[in-house]
Formats: sequence, C-alpha cells, structure tokens
Amino acid sequence: MANVRAKPSGKLYFDFRYMNQRCRETTELSDTVANRKRLESIMKKISAEIMLGTFDYEAYFPNSNMVSKVKKQASPKPTGLPTINECATTWLIEHEIEWRINYRNVIVGIIEKHIRPQLGELTLCDLSRDDIVRFRNHLARHRSSTGAALKPATINRVITVLKAIVEQACFVHKLPTPFERIKKLKEEKRSVEPFSIDEMNRMLADVRADFRDYLIVKFFTGLRTAEINGLRWKYVDLERGEILIRETFCKGRFDYTKNDYSQREIRITTIVREALERQLKVTGHFGKDGIVFCTRNGNPLDDHNFCNRIWKPMLEDLNIPYRRPYNTRHTAATIMLASGESPEWVARQLGHANTQMLFTVYSRFVPNLTRNDGSALDRLLANTIQTA
Repeated sequence: MANVRAKPSGKLYFDFRYMNQRCRETTELSDTVANRKRLESIMKKISAEIMLGTFDYEAYFPNSNMVSKVKKQASPKPTGLPTINECATTWLIEHEIEWRINYRNVIVGIIEKHIRPQLGELTLCDLSRDDIVRFRNHLARHRSSTGAALKPATINRVITVLKAIVEQACFVHKLPTPFERIKKLKEEKRSVEPFSIDEMNRMLADVRADFRDYLIVKFFTGLRTAEINGLRWKYVDLERGEILIRETFCKGRFDYTKNDYSQREIRITTIVREALERQLKVTGHFGKDGIVFCTRNGNPLDDHNFCNRIWKPMLEDLNIPYRRPYNTRHTAATIMLASGESPEWVARQLGHANTQMLFTVYSRFVPNLTRNDGSALDRLLANTIQTA
C-alpha cells in the first residue's frame, strides 16, 4: 500500500511498492498538514500511473538510487535461456565424474527431492533472490512423513547445491548471480553421545553371540559401518597388528573410502586381536577376499537389518537410551582420548585429516596429551573391559 510517512527527523517520505520492490523516497518537507496533503496528492498520482503501467520512476525521483535498479529490472529479459531443470542436468553431467558414487547419490537426491519440484520450471533469468529466500523458507517449513523438520545444516546443503548450479549457469550465460547477500543459516553445535564403559560392557555381554566380536571391533577401532562391513581378510594383518582400510561397502556395492584420509592403517589392540582371531575361525574359510564379518553365505552384513534385528532389541533389553550404531565410533574416540593417547594418533586411527574435529567434538573427553603409541589404551581396556 502506498503511503506518506514521517521519519524520526520529521521529514516526510513516500513509501510504496513498484516492480515487486519496496520504494522509500525521502523529501525535504517537514511533517505539517499542508505538506502531507501535497505529498498525498502526488502519491495518488504515482499509484494511478503504476496501475496503468505509465509510471516513470526517473521523472519523479531523478536522483534516486532506485532508478538504475528499476531500469535494469524493466529491461527486456534475454531469451533462449535454460530452465533450472536444464541447468541442473548440465551441471550434473559436467561434475559427476569428479564424485564418488555415494556423494553423487546424495547430490542427485537433493536435486530430485527439493530443487526440481520447487524451482525446476523457472527460467534462469526469472530466478530472483526473492525466489531463493522463499525456497529456503519452504525448506524450513518442510516436514517428513514422521513430522521431523529439516535441520539448518540440511537446508544449507540444499542451498549450496542450488547455488553451484545457478552460478555456473550464470557464468556461462553472462548473467548476474541472484545469490547476493544470501547467508547460511546458523547450524546447531555438533554434540556426541558415546556409550559409557558400563553401558559398553553390558552391551557386549547381552548382544547375540555371533555379533559380539563385530561389536568389539567397532567399539575399539572406531571403524565406520561401511568400513567394517566391507573389511576383507586380505586387509587384516594379524602378524603386524594392523587393519588396512582400503574400501567400504555401502548401498549394495564396494567403493572407495569416504575420502583420502580414510585410507589408513589401524593399530590392532589386544582385545581387537582376540576378537579377530575368533572371527577368523568363523569366516576365514572364505579366503583372503572373503568378508571378515558376513552372513552365512559370505555376503556383507546389511546395516539396516543389523540395526532392526540386533541393535535396537539389545538397547531395549538393557534399557539403554537409543543411539545410532555410529555412536560406537564416538565411543572409540572418547575411550582413546580418555586413556591419554595423543590426539594426533587418535586422529590417524579414526581417519581424520587433522585434530580439529577431535578438539571441536570431543574436547571434554581429553584429559591429557601424554602418549602416542596405543599402549595406554591397551592398559585401560585390560583393566575395564570384560572379554571372557
């Protein structure tokens, strides 16, 4: 709605909308009855011209900063530009060769689930900053089938993918990017919920016998689920006391590790060695290429099946608050740090690029920085973990 308003200084100004933008033009007139009537008369004329499509912004406000913006918006839009759907397809084709399969699946999921349904039919030149803000607000209101809202980190990830698609297309077609002054949402601080030594002992005592050594290796190496499910005997060197992490198994296929830093050698502690020696008698007959922890047919374990049939019933039986199986990795990290191992050694064991994540996520679990060879961990496990 068009209005004549007064600033705190007492000067009158026009307040109206034109071409989907709020326009505020200040005058030098003081807030008096006569001046208000004069400006209200002009405001009515401006409103009428806007409705008729004859309004000339520069004629009324020649020195306004809005003149150049209005002219730019009013200029004829380029023709023959692709839609956001077409831009997304082109971007995927150009970049998917750079990605590992799991990352590609994540990106495709973001595009298919969020970007195409909401913005796909818009032409590149029609996508405005307002469209992006409205899209982000839509993501914030989105609810899953269980009623869960998207986390700020997820919304930021979707917007980052959209930005990469649009900015590449704008560069190719020599258009200005609409992402000016689009800031990331503030993300919640990451927290972890490792299991206590007592909880871990109870879990190892309660879990089904054929999964006990599986849990032991997860708890005391910090292996990711995809890493332990894809572990082959050829990567287990009991003589040297090492587990070589070279590949993963996820979504029905073997693949490269999460990143280059995940390619690592993990020192085998005494408790892990004993678990692997017991497991060797169970699955070692499948040969060097065989999976260490597998089904009776030698196939890799299914993490969803493990979670639903083994993990959840175990926690319910023990009355332990539910945490994802991934928390075995957090538990391993906190045990290593609590035992006094060097954060640099722990970071290498977990496959981190540096110690930054350790100090960010696990800082309250770092009592000292005294050792770096794994012997302190061995002593802690020998004194606290029930292996018999």
